Amino acid sequence: MISKQRVLVLPFPAQGHVKPLMLFSHKLAKQGFRITFVNSDFNYNRIISSAANKADHDEQAMGSQIDMVSIPDGFGPDDDRAQLGPLYKGILDTMPAKLEQLIATINGSATAESRNDKITCVVCDVNMGWALEVAAKMGVRGASFCTTSAAMFVHMMKIMELTKMAHPETMDNSDESATKKEKINQLPAGIPDMENIEWNLGDLDTMRITTEYMLKVLLASKTTDWWLCNTIYDIEPAALSLLPKLLPIGPLRANETTGPGDISGSQFWAEDNSCLSWLDQQKPCSVIYVAFGSFTVHDQGQFHELALGLELTSRPFLWVVRPGFISKLGQDDAFDPDELQSNKKNNNNIGKIVNWAPQQKVLGHPSIACFVSHCGWNSTIEGLSNGVPFLCWPYFADQIPNKRYICDIWKVGLGFESNKKGIISSEEVKNKVDQLLGDVDIRRRSLELKEMVLKNIAEDGQSSMNFNNFIQWLEKE
Repeated sequence: MISKQRVLVLPFPAQGHVKPLMLFSHKLAKQGFRITFVNSDFNYNRIISSAANKADHDEQAMGSQIDMVSIPDGFGPDDDRAQLGPLYKGILDTMPAKLEQLIATINGSATAESRNDKITCVVCDVNMGWALEVAAKMGVRGASFCTTSAAMFVHMMKIMELTKMAHPETMDNSDESATKKEKINQLPAGIPDMENIEWNLGDLDTMRITTEYMLKVLLASKTTDWWLCNTIYDIEPAALSLLPKLLPIGPLRANETTGPGDISGSQFWAEDNSCLSWLDQQKPCSVIYVAFGSFTVHDQGQFHELALGLELTSRPFLWVVRPGFISKLGQDDAFDPDELQSNKKNNNNIGKIVNWAPQQKVLGHPSIACFVSHCGWNSTIEGLSNGVPFLCWPYFADQIPNKRYICDIWKVGLGFESNKKGIISSEEVKNKVDQLLGDVDIRRRSLELKEMVLKNIAEDGQSSMNFNNFIQWLEKE
């Protein structure tokens, strides 16, 4: 394969953003493009350390077409990157200059004989839209990549059109403010409403910084002709009709023929592939898969209610409990699976717990019956692509409208209801599992939606055609 020009890919520094952009990078690399994948220094080190062997990781997993590099995010190694306000400020104060320096260094070292070593395009996460300004300054083309649903992108664009909303202190209860909020939420049928979303942003100052940051990156995104999204037209026709410029290229999937892992170069925690051989020993369509992504935190009380609920189902379960999942544990504390249940006599080794799993391969396994999920967009797309029914337990932000997609519009899942204390009880877990797995219509719709989704990445599918159009644009110099 003739090596084509180099593309720089920049994700927002969070697990749920790195993974789809790395999937996209692998897809570009298959077309012969060389990729410079830019993580923050902190996340780069996490990804490298999550690999069992760094040499094997670099040589085999990344391949010769993808170069992993990093730039600082303005934080120290021990700083709390879960605080969005300081994170956004650190990003803007530090990363634009470092990205410009990186592009200048790479392009400055390219010779006439190796002109394909030059970066000719920057593909950045929508949440890193400021990179398009850097690219334009350097004379490099740019494209924007949306890692959320198209519906969420529509909603954010609507909010940011109201520049007054960039200052939370103006969000009062006046008639004018209420009218503007009402207009924002007036979306066509087929798009989940965005009311009562829990953003967990923190105090007023954090809200101001966050809103100003999002305004900046979304306005910058308007400067490019290419908006790409890891979605499918058939599942979001209403949202995509409102933004014809936003091109669905999903579902982005790892090559299922390569190794036991999920997708190389994208995981912050080491995948425990022993769960795949454990799944091989289970009956078809019997296992409850439980995973809440990279950000969700539960307190001990809720954790043990879920544990008891899983035990009450008397069904095998595979549960991902990453470091930091339980609020009393620190980010680096390990979880002891033996502490899950005190009554080992009734447990009968029915479940398996891992710190992190190769999720795409897990969801594609024939033993999986359903997916207890936080409804992050990556998890949503992966569940749909494998025809797995959902039990929805969103934590914050876009996970809530994603749940509304799953339960109310696509009708391929059910949601949990909390009790008066705000706890999802063990009985509720058991009852919803039984209800979901006894609903043949949900199972049928899940499999129908799977076929519909996968048609889009067939050779003549709409997502494939959109991706090919982007490739043709990249090839033009």
